Amino acid sequence: MVISKAFEIVAGACGRTPNAGLFAPAPMSPTPDRAPHPLKWVPSLYLAMGIPNVTASVVSAIIYKNLGYSNEVIALYTSQIYLAWVLKPLWSPFLEPFKTKRWWVLAMEFLMVATIGLVAFMLPLPGVFRLSLAFFWVTGFASATQDIAADAIYMTTLSSRDQARYAGVQGMFWNAGAVLTSGILVWVTGRLHDGFGFDWVKAWVIVMAVIAALMLGCAVWHLRLLPEGEPSHLHGGSLGDAFRALGGTWSSFFRKEKIWLMIVVCFIYRFGEGFLEKFGPLFLLDARSAGGLALSNESIGGLYGVWGTIGFIIGTLLGGFFAAKMTLRRSFVVLAVALNLPHLTYYLLSLWMPQNLWLVGFLVVVEKFGFGFGSVGHMLYMMQQMAPGDYKMSHYAFATGVMAGTKWFTGSISGWVYVAVGRNYQSFFLLVLAASVVPVVLAWFAPFPHRADGDPGPAGRH
Repeated sequence: MVISKAFEIVAGACGRTPNAGLFAPAPMSPTPDRAPHPLKWVPSLYLAMGIPNVTASVVSAIIYKNLGYSNEVIALYTSQIYLAWVLKPLWSPFLEPFKTKRWWVLAMEFLMVATIGLVAFMLPLPGVFRLSLAFFWVTGFASATQDIAADAIYMTTLSSRDQARYAGVQGMFWNAGAVLTSGILVWVTGRLHDGFGFDWVKAWVIVMAVIAALMLGCAVWHLRLLPEGEPSHLHGGSLGDAFRALGGTWSSFFRKEKIWLMIVVCFIYRFGEGFLEKFGPLFLLDARSAGGLALSNESIGGLYGVWGTIGFIIGTLLGGFFAAKMTLRRSFVVLAVALNLPHLTYYLLSLWMPQNLWLVGFLVVVEKFGFGFGSVGHMLYMMQQMAPGDYKMSHYAFATGVMAGTKWFTGSISGWVYVAVGRNYQSFFLLVLAASVVPVVLAWFAPFPHRADGDPGPAGRH
């Protein structure tokens, strides 16, 4: 029933796309009379966003670990690559006047084909750390820029109802890119090294070349089928217009109706999840004498990389269909509960201390399913309520910057909180549960100044 309903909803959706952009020849480009179905470009677009993001921020650390660099050096330098995503609101206005959203996506994808390929080329050379890190930095910048334009295409091509319908597809394929790069392809390097006798350099040269080839495939596919997205009102302007737009985007963002409450809602929505993301794996790995479950790396990989990912993907798909049917305004509180209530699972694990791996796996999957289901509300709230206006692309980048700030903040203080409760996991997860009540309360009072398709009555709850 769920599968048939999903296909019924998906089959009825079709986005409107304008004329083709500068990269593709006119006969190959989408036109208003023959717009591509969203399933022809949404999955590949978000797969192409997940692959470089995780390659630059996660896989780079694994490469340097295999090559023998210290944890301190790896942590210091690779963690800074993520700043590109945190700071992308600073340069998003400079994309508005120039070219099209489609042009920016394609330009960044082809740039990442080159930079990832150059990482593969640099690995056997002397000075590999500095050289490869420089190209990972460029990959991170290109990936963050691609995110800005790609999300803008999604928002300006699809109606609000279709945005909800395909929100689950977004999450599923972004995470497919993450699992492919940090899971399957990392496993491939191990097989090449342990099973076939390749040294780590040769193994990673092969895998990085495969990642570059995957990005090339996505870029070529998008040459034909990626929509333009709606032009910005600054389109065709000058660099001076872009500088003025930088001030305009910031001032117009903070002049939006009830924007400060929306920012608080956006920042707090995944507050409890931010703590679990940092300490959940540590709890599962830690010794029983320290209050953990003492699971092996192999068990953690299976729970998080396979079953947890499956739970998350199913959750995002069902959450997207639920929000599409109910509309975001009517489903927002339910989505917030779905994300935050399953945080109870980690408290139960710390209380029961089970040794049965199936029970541990079941509770981990429940939490990941809830996270996937509920995170749809976060994405749609940023798209449909925080981003609309003359600077939709930049304002959505602002919203995702707020979301990235949540991850940075909770990750930064989670260690202090753990020490403050006497390194006791039960107390820690009890505080996480308390912190998870606040997002649900805020979801009830969240402002909805923009009316979406299917919303009854006035534009907002307040």
